[in-house]
Amino acid sequence: MNLQQLRYVIAIAESGSMNSVAKTRFISQSSVSVAVKELEQELGITIFKRSPKGIGVTREGVEFLGYARQVIEQADLLAGRYTDPKNAHQQGLSISSQHYAFVVRAFTNFVRTQHNEFFNFTLRETRTNDIIQDVAHFRADIGILFTSAYNERALRSRFDDNNLKFTSLHKATPHVFVHKDHPLASFKSIKISQLQNWPRYTFEQGTQSSLYLSEEPFAYIAHPQNVVVSDRGTMTSLLANYNGFLISSGILSDEMSTLIKSIPLQTDELMNIGYITHAQRKLSDAAQLFIEKLKELITEAELA
Repeated sequence: MNLQQLRYVIAIAESGSMNSVAKTRFISQSSVSVAVKELEQELGITIFKRSPKGIGVTREGVEFLGYARQVIEQADLLAGRYTDPKNAHQQGLSISSQHYAFVVRAFTNFVRTQHNEFFNFTLRETRTNDIIQDVAHFRADIGILFTSAYNERALRSRFDDNNLKFTSLHKATPHVFVHKDHPLASFKSIKISQLQNWPRYTFEQGTQSSLYLSEEPFAYIAHPQNVVVSDRGTMTSLLANYNGFLISSGILSDEMSTLIKSIPLQTDELMNIGYITHAQRKLSDAAQLFIEKLKELITEAELA
């Protein structure tokens, strides 16, 4: 199977004619027919059904075309990335992160510093397992997450299996986020037992979910009321309007600062917030600058 065969199949499906595909590519119809037949034989499927009325796509052909189009699209993107002259000087950076406000602020500060004519920057707030997979498969340069005494062994095993390196940025005491008028908002610190009567907010981790992948410390402690969301906007709205709580690092986002309080949790547990990189990938200048922006914000939060 090769890209040329896939391009033939896609073109035939769109035009409904091998002859028209052959003409537009300045080759013989027999060459196109042989290429398709060899592909069908290799895969053991029938992509097209032939009749006096023309060529149609079989049911298994429809499924195959869905995959074929994805492959060709990615191949074209790859070719464009390295054959377009302007991309030779394009800066790129891709970040996958748990839902941390300081990461968004660091990314914003990083983008502000860029004056290159061509660049391609991505920040993806996502699930813990996706962060690991993004960095492992080079979809992200950096992944940002936390380890703790509870999850460190399990996460380190995943890091080792995927040839990833974890670098610590900040060890934070877990804090409880509640809205400013919450009954717990007046406390200088909070015990875990005081949280039992209030809904617990957590970030959804998908089908790969396990307690070790949770973004929140103490997820392994059973709780009677739970609300699970997938994005930080919804989380912020819940915290600002209802009497639930979130356990996190203690660094509030700008939109949270006036409506939500961050209160230290009485615990010896620490959140070791850091970043993962692939051991076989050298950090680019852009990645190193982004990490510096992260460190600056963390230092600001520590001094505040």
